[in-house]
Amino acid sequence: MLTTRFAPSPTGFLHVGGLRTALYNYLYARKMGGKFLLRIEDTDLKRNSQQAVVAIREAFNWCGLDYDGEVTYQSQRFEIYKKYIDELLKNGKAYKCYMSKVELDELRASQEAKKQRPRYDGRYRDFNGTPPAGIEPVIRIKAPNEGKIEFKDGIKGLVSFNCDDILDDFIIARSDGTPTYNFTVVIDDALMGVTHILRGDDHLSNTPKQIVLYEALDFKIPEFFHVAMINGSDGAKLSKRHGATDVMEYKDMGYLPEALLNFLVRLGWSHGDDEIFSLNEMINLFDPHDINKSASTYNLSKLEWLNAHYIKTLPFERLADALEHFDMDFRAMPKGQMLLDMLRARAKTLVELKSSAFIIINEPKNYDEKALKKFVNDESKALCRLYLDALSSYEGAFDASGIESFTMKFLQANNKSLKDIAQNIRIALTGGAVSPGIFEIMEFLGQAQIKTRIANFIKNA
Repeated sequence: MLTTRFAPSPTGFLHVGGLRTALYNYLYARKMGGKFLLRIEDTDLKRNSQQAVVAIREAFNWCGLDYDGEVTYQSQRFEIYKKYIDELLKNGKAYKCYMSKVELDELRASQEAKKQRPRYDGRYRDFNGTPPAGIEPVIRIKAPNEGKIEFKDGIKGLVSFNCDDILDDFIIARSDGTPTYNFTVVIDDALMGVTHILRGDDHLSNTPKQIVLYEALDFKIPEFFHVAMINGSDGAKLSKRHGATDVMEYKDMGYLPEALLNFLVRLGWSHGDDEIFSLNEMINLFDPHDINKSASTYNLSKLEWLNAHYIKTLPFERLADALEHFDMDFRAMPKGQMLLDMLRARAKTLVELKSSAFIIINEPKNYDEKALKKFVNDESKALCRLYLDALSSYEGAFDASGIESFTMKFLQANNKSLKDIAQNIRIALTGGAVSPGIFEIMEFLGQAQIKTRIANFIKNA
């Protein structure tokens, strides 16, 4: 069975590059009817953060990415790693290295003087003497020191490494007995049945070392897909200066998970000229072999465009659920669906939508000075006064259509047009010159609230 995994280290919160990696693995597993596993690589006990573990799972939950089985924690598997280290030692495929810090410093200085690449020289590879006193050995794998390591990458094609250029007898267990990253990854991926590994191409240099370990342990080598990194708009590696990178910050900024996933899947993968993909469509269409070889560029305006699309098109109930995070309960609000539908066409984020809702729900305490200067004068206020008097006697249907019909008849009777009063009414109702249609706002507010706001505008503007 095809099996993929996402294996973050809990030393920080989940960032968007990590979420893209998780998404690609998730999509491929779901498309192929396979398994998608979540593994927390928490062997670095000093740097681990339980808060980060919670945040990773919270981000998965928010984005709707489920995983199969229980979460695996590497910190609970040290006995398993020890078993395989002992097996490699027993079979002569690994050895204890007693190199002291003095020896290491001397070797590095010599290599630097000769302008050689720093590397371990294998001096304890075949050591049979008495172990030096006071030295706790590390465990090194016996790596090939000639020939090539080649593999077919699902994105990059054939990748080849010269053993003498990239490999030495690298450490698989530190002097305190803790296993190293490359070793634990290979053990876990093999034992968990991982068949396909999709990860950032910053891991490409780890792959030959991991292949050495797969072969030493007689494990089947999985298929690798190394995805090019995400760059900022300036071409540099994506960082916080390009915008928020913690996934849950996007939630707080008012982005929808549907938009974020749609945005991330397109950072490296495409399907023709299509831009909009639901999660089910991504699952049906995604193929990791179609991932671009070149780096992608993070473009916040594209995320905003996608977010605006989903705000416009998602069902009311889904959008109302998302807005509860911002203490806005449109379901409990009188005419809440009407207000949400009125505002969604203009909002790029849920934060903007909430702000727009507050402007309409709350009576303005002051008015935009630029709007007053541009649209309001004695003549326009006199017209508003007449309109307020006429509105007091209006008994027709108080919906947008009825109010508009009434207003047009009023203007016709006074030899005026809509432009003579529309912006004054808008400012009176919302405090500013930009809003949804004034007749829709009037229907939402109701006759009594409209009269109060117009009267206050006439008095205070």
